[in-house]
Amino acid sequence: MDQMARTAIDPVTLTVIEKGLQQVCSEMDLVHEKTSFSPVISEGLDRSNGIYAPDDGRMIAQGALGLPIFLGVMQETTRAVIAARPDLKDGDVVLVNDPYFGGTHLMDVKMVRPFYYRGRLWCYLANTGHWPDTGGMVPGGFNSTATEIYQEGLRLPPVRLVREGVMDEDIIRIVLANVRVSSERIGDIKAQIAALATGVKRLTALLDRYGRETVEAAIAELETRGEALMRTHIAAIPDGTYSASAFMDSDGVVDAPLEIALDATIAGSDITLDFARSSAPCAGPMNSVWASTLSAVYVGLKHIFPDLPMNAGCFKPVAVAGTEDTFLEAKEPRPVAGCASETSQRIVEAVCLTLATALPDKTFAAGAGSSGNLSLGGFDPATGQSYIMYTFSGGGYGGWWGGDGLTNGCSTIGISKNQPVEILEQRYPLLFERYNLREGSAGAGEYRGGYGIDYRFRLLRGEGKASFLMEHGRVGPPGILGGEAGLTNEIRIGQAGRVTTPEHLSKGEGYVLHAGDWIEVLTPGGGGYGDKARRAPEARAADTDYAPGSD
Repeated sequence: MDQMARTAIDPVTLTVIEKGLQQVCSEMDLVHEKTSFSPVISEGLDRSNGIYAPDDGRMIAQGALGLPIFLGVMQETTRAVIAARPDLKDGDVVLVNDPYFGGTHLMDVKMVRPFYYRGRLWCYLANTGHWPDTGGMVPGGFNSTATEIYQEGLRLPPVRLVREGVMDEDIIRIVLANVRVSSERIGDIKAQIAALATGVKRLTALLDRYGRETVEAAIAELETRGEALMRTHIAAIPDGTYSASAFMDSDGVVDAPLEIALDATIAGSDITLDFARSSAPCAGPMNSVWASTLSAVYVGLKHIFPDLPMNAGCFKPVAVAGTEDTFLEAKEPRPVAGCASETSQRIVEAVCLTLATALPDKTFAAGAGSSGNLSLGGFDPATGQSYIMYTFSGGGYGGWWGGDGLTNGCSTIGISKNQPVEILEQRYPLLFERYNLREGSAGAGEYRGGYGIDYRFRLLRGEGKASFLMEHGRVGPPGILGGEAGLTNEIRIGQAGRVTTPEHLSKGEGYVLHAGDWIEVLTPGGGGYGDKARRAPEARAADTDYAPGSD
């Protein structure tokens, strides 16, 4: 497909093929989800599947059910695999989670499979799933005090897991020997392989139905249209340079904020996003790798322009610069556990804040901006088995030009949902004593932010070790255009009658819990949009309350 056929294609066929490619990816997502053993995938939907070009790995399609943060990440992963593994054959599957190799953090484990159609390499299929554990210093992998990648878990370069349809048992043994609760991991591995096999079957059927040349012509046209649409959006922004910053609580090691400083320059239908003024590489695990940073920029722009298609064409007018000497382009062996779930959301926040004054009718105030990563690992004496619970939580979205922010929304880089507490209680020795909306957490404005949540669970038996990697604990999600910030993230730990909070506010590890101990998390509310004095009287009357500092 390096030279896509340019045969004429009618609009109806173009649309049908576009939706057909997306459906292939979405069916892969569903197989991945329904066959995984880990609740974070089967219930939380922390996974994605896509189709990528054979020459350079550019994205052809991604399912509507896939996580947005993987919009650009798996494109970079596939490109890296193409460069490193020219020896792949039909039926091979590569396993890779190396963050510096087009990845994110170690827990996002990817598989790439070459797809052959009638004996010819036609594309690559790839997926990623969040494994609740890949070894390392703490259960769950979110080690907030790591100072090098080797402390974070098992790192895999592109290794051939499946060779012409046969799984390599030696690779499986190596992986399972280095992760906790290996019985779950083998189920997740097979689920990813099965999802790719589904993609082979469905993509073959699509090509059989419409023909290779017609499908390739449709892909080329969709890329052209994606680029044209993005250029139209950019051209509507007045030329010039717009600047803003987003701040992270700390890197987990040094208790000082990190700044993501962005200068966005519009020149006609091109946009350059320059991060050169951002903080230097950090000691702790909040460094971001290049693929994650690039993808977060794409996600931020898609939030602003939601009609953009999910193909590589819309990325062409976008240049990302100035990351080389900052914490947004980590080099080996810097730790990166927080890059995909936390740092990426600050990048999205920076993109939206930067363009807020230029596009007040398309941007929105900052949301909770944290996945609320919480891991608990231990041994359950009732079952005689070890376990790892990894859960994330929602928070308030920012107010926007048309209304108040969403309450208890998912992270800005995902469409993951909260795992049902009933499932968590069934799988792990704990009881949720509270799971409420956090009323009063919203930032005030003409349109207020949404509310975060307030939950607390208690360990029922045995011993567990907890770790946290969250954000917005120092400063709440900022408002825009005169709106106020939402409340900050709060964590409290009750151990043997003593209540503590993490030194780094939103990050901590090594908290040993015994039966009766508990953890409480209050997630941020979204920032407000516009001056609160302009809020409609009936809306003010209906508000439960605002964040402190409001009338």
